[in-house]
Amino acid sequence: MSAARDSTVRVGLVYPELLGTYGDRGNAVVLVQRLRWRGLDAELVEVTAGAPIPDSLDVYLFGGGEDDPQVMASAGMRASRAAIDRARAGGAAVLAVCAGFQLIGHSYEAADGTMIDGLGLVDAVTRAGPNRLIGELVVDPDPPLPVLTGFENHGGRTTLGRLERPLGRVVARNGSRGEPEGLLGERLIGTYMHGPVLPRNPALADHILAWVVGDLAPLDSTREEQLRATQLHAGSARGVRRWWQERVLARG
Repeated sequence: MSAARDSTVRVGLVYPELLGTYGDRGNAVVLVQRLRWRGLDAELVEVTAGAPIPDSLDVYLFGGGEDDPQVMASAGMRASRAAIDRARAGGAAVLAVCAGFQLIGHSYEAADGTMIDGLGLVDAVTRAGPNRLIGELVVDPDPPLPVLTGFENHGGRTTLGRLERPLGRVVARNGSRGEPEGLLGERLIGTYMHGPVLPRNPALADHILAWVVGDLAPLDSTREEQLRATQLHAGSARGVRRWWQERVLARG
């Protein structure tokens, strides 16, 4: 565990006023609760906008946000880069979603076309895409993670550097499939999946927690898995239906 001062796992929700548009606070709630259900001490720490990001957190959560708040968040994150580096060197984990995913790369393109510097934690660059991607998303990651479900809403397209590894491959996305999604690094996950992603995918939540606390006692996740199964079915069905409709239209 990175927090050598005590045994409490500190789950940090970074700039929720700026990076909290799409309900990604739920990721923090899930991590804390799944630790407490196992009898482990856990604390949700909110790092308010404008405050320095401390180096004492065990998990750093960067959520989704709109264009202007994202620009504001980028400045504070860059100013705290050294603290984040210290925490990661000590074993802390990172989950970065949507805007947060874009912000941990080298740079991203703002709404006005300006390239904004990111944290540079990973080799990735984000530029505006030809259209906005909105809808259910199903992703097949490498083992041991199972198929993941989420909801995306973004216009940017993130390109990974040659040595970076995607989180997985798209199984269903509004009629397309096969594209890389997200990023899986050393104790770091970047993704465009909201939902929020961790309530939808308990195995992913536990994967992140295991990076911090080691082996975890099993939990009964029956209800969470039922939600996951429902969303996987809905996302896959919509993706196949959209693909077939576009194929028929293309053929005339």
